Amino acid sequence: MKIKFLTLLCLAAALFMAACGKSDADLKKAVEDKLKADNVAGVNVAVASGVATLTGEVADAAVKTKAEASAKGVEGIKSVTNSLTTKPLPVATPAAPDPMLKGKVDESLKKAGCTGITTEVKDGKIVASGTVPDAKYAECVQAIMQSGAVGFTNNITKGK
Repeated sequence: MKIKFLTLLCLAAALFMAACGKSDADLKKAVEDKLKADNVAGVNVAVASGVATLTGEVADAAVKTKAEASAKGVEGIKSVTNSLTTKPLPVATPAAPDPMLKGKVDESLKKAGCTGITTEVKDGKIVASGTVPDAKYAECVQAIMQSGAVGFTNNITKGK
């Protein structure tokens, strides 16, 4: 009788321990370890009742998705709340105001020895016209393109 009772008690204890599973602290550590192993940085992890919540800022949407997949792959995690944000994309520097841009282009052309070219600038876009020697053509076009203009219409012809 005692053996049956002891066996039943051990079986009940084993079932109880299996039902409890890992603690939230253990799950948090497991998720953090998995993120580190997967080279995912910038993620804060919180676990409550088996639900992992990810917060922080990551490089892009791919890293955000990878972090969620990593957390879901940890045994004992029931679900994942992905509250990660992505770093904002860099904002393009606006083109210089038209008079400044025209001055810059004209100065670049002068330094390159490109005479015979006239330039017009409107809304950051350059229209260049004129004739330059064959040997100077590529250098003149390059000087204009490196000015930082938003657009460039090339009406320059090659001459002798």
